[in-house]
Amino acid sequence: MERWSSKVAIVTGASSGIGAALSLRLANHGLTVVGLARRTHLIDELASKVTGDGRIVTKSCDISKPEDIDAAFQWVEQKIGGPHVLVNNAGVLKTGCITDAGDNPLSDDAILSTLDVNLKGMIMCTRKAVSSMRKRNFNGHIINVNSIAGHYVPFKSSLNVYPSTKHAVTAFTTALNTELAEFNCQIKVASVSPGLVKTDMVTDFKDDMPILEPEAVADAILYILSTPPKVNITELTIESTLERRL
Repeated sequence: MERWSSKVAIVTGASSGIGAALSLRLANHGLTVVGLARRTHLIDELASKVTGDGRIVTKSCDISKPEDIDAAFQWVEQKIGGPHVLVNNAGVLKTGCITDAGDNPLSDDAILSTLDVNLKGMIMCTRKAVSSMRKRNFNGHIINVNSIAGHYVPFKSSLNVYPSTKHAVTAFTTALNTELAEFNCQIKVASVSPGLVKTDMVTDFKDDMPILEPEAVADAILYILSTPPKVNITELTIESTLERRL
């Protein structure tokens, strides 16, 4: 991780779960972490827990709004110098059915917000990050927090459009790696696909189900970042040793 000491990482959805655990890990390894989220008070609290040489900086941003993303990335460039690492972690999971064929149909707003945060926001953040890295001639790293639901469709109707957005993340990561390679750009892109993780999103699941701690996913992301510049881990899947797919 020495390569990243004193560098800048943007982490979306940094206020809780994987984003919070990762932000703390990165700051303790000497990075300046810009935590993007709507609940900025939670990132402020997290910043006080840093024990390493880095720091966590709070920036309010609604990932579902392109204008918020644009303002956040402009702010990072002007105030801190631009990102060297981007972790697209923000995500939402609203349980319910896609249509009224089920007992609990989702609202239009719930479906659209899932698409906006899980996919559109990721793409827009990535475009800003790649542009900034190329402008500064730095071969950075982009990591997309995916899901095992991005590689198969769980047999649970209440997960609705969530697997669709995560399958799109899988496709987006592959397409982006292909594009960057075609144009001889050495920015690395990885997809990290955890199973069930103990976050705010999974409160509807049974407490006795095997589940990963957010810190386990954060450690996997640190491993990806620790690889040499000429090594690109494009996909890493993480599951609890006792996990069985739905």
